Order: sequence, then C-alpha cells, then structure tokens
Amino acid sequence: MPETAGVREVKSAARTVELLELLELLAARADRPARLQELADELGVPRSSMYALLQTLIARGWVRTDSTGSLYGIGIRTLLTGTGYLDSDPRVRLVRPYLDEASEALGETIHLGRLDGRDVAYLATRESHEYLRTISRVGRRLPAHAGALGKALLAERPDADLPDGPYEPLTPNTRTTRAALTADLAGVRARGYSVDREEAVTGIAGFGFALRYDTPPQDAVSCSVPLTRLTPEHEARIIEVMQETRTRIESATTGGTVHWR
Repeated sequence: MPETAGVREVKSAARTVELLELLELLAARADRPARLQELADELGVPRSSMYALLQTLIARGWVRTDSTGSLYGIGIRTLLTGTGYLDSDPRVRLVRPYLDEASEALGETIHLGRLDGRDVAYLATRESHEYLRTISRVGRRLPAHAGALGKALLAERPDADLPDGPYEPLTPNTRTTRAALTADLAGVRARGYSVDREEAVTGIAGFGFALRYDTPPQDAVSCSVPLTRLTPEHEARIIEVMQETRTRIESATTGGTVHWR
C-alpha cells in the first residue's frame, strides 16, 4: 500500500529533526571530531541511517570529514548560517558599539549573550587586550545556572521556572542545587546584577546585566576578568561602567523591530 501524504510528512519531519540534532551534536563538540559509531550511539540512530545522514550533509557543506572519511565535524555552511543570524538580528547590531566602548573603558572582555532554553549562547564578544585575559568566542554555550549572563537572565524569571536539579558542575564553585541557585538569584535581584566567582571558569569572575528591552529579558551583557586582576577598586569600576552600558543600550532601543519567539 502506498504511504499517505500524512505519513510521508511525518517521516520527513522526523528526518529533519535527526539532521538538526546531528548538527547540534557536532557543533557542541567544537574541535573534537566524532566517529560514525559515536554519533549513531549518541542520537540512537542505526549506523546505516547515520551514515546516510552524514553523506547527505557532507555533499551540501553542512558537515565535513577528514581524508580517511572516518572523522566528522561541523561544516562551513553552518558558519554562513550563523553569521546570517547575527547580521539579521537588530539587537546584536544595536549592542555591538556599546560592547566596544565598555571594553575600551575597562580593558576587560565584554560579552552579549542570549538565553536559549537552559543555556546561554554568546552572540558577541570583545576580548581584552591584556596578556592575561578571558578567552571566549561567538557561538559558545554555557549552562545558564553557571555564569554571569545566565544568572542575570534567570533572576528576571520566577524561581518556579527553575528545573529541579541537580545542575551540572563546571567548577567546584558551581551552584548545583535548586536551593543554592535560588538563594543566589535573590541576591541578583537585590543588587540588580549577577556575580560569578569561578562558577563557570576557574580563575575568572564575571558580572552580568540583563537587558530589559524585552519582557522577560532574553539578552544580557557581562564583563569577565581574571581574579588576579580584580581589585575592589576595579570591581567597583566594572559595575559602574556596565550599569551605564546597560542603561544606554536600553535607552537606544526603539520600536519597529521584529520580536522573534
């Protein structure tokens, strides 16, 4: 019996989901290429089906493979798509100049991030010119519970929305229980900004500020600094500059832009 249109549509949608999950998995591995069996096991897909998916994506530039055809990584088409996303986003375009100014004023690394499920995705970064500095990149993802960007955004939401935990520990200082995170978010609301002291990266402190041009906020800016350079005076200066930066960004936001869901 021939398949009905509805059945074909469901199968096509399932295959599309498999393709997207594969791309997300390869992207998350960054500079660690994967083998066929690893990908099949991770996604619960038969080896033969995974091989067919990979060959389809390689032919179209979404996935790349090594000279032996046994290792797989993310392809250049994903870069072009990601760049298109950033170039088309009015919020990113709006914020970039203010990141430049904050980085120049503080000499430290400044980030723009967006909440995406339980993670924060880095949309723009201005790195410090100091020899000892935070290293980051556009496209990086961190669990929201662990870093300054994520905690600034979680504090703008009801605690009831938090998952039960336990949460993934990135360092010995990461808050891994719901109770510990809830207590920390209360402090964020009282201060008006978040503080991350070696919770995401050992030796690094971060200060995060939600951008309230959406309700609830989806974006935040932060400043990251090595603890060896973080004196009380420098911390006070970071907070002052970043608060001013947030105010200027929010004041510059105008209507007439598309509000994506």
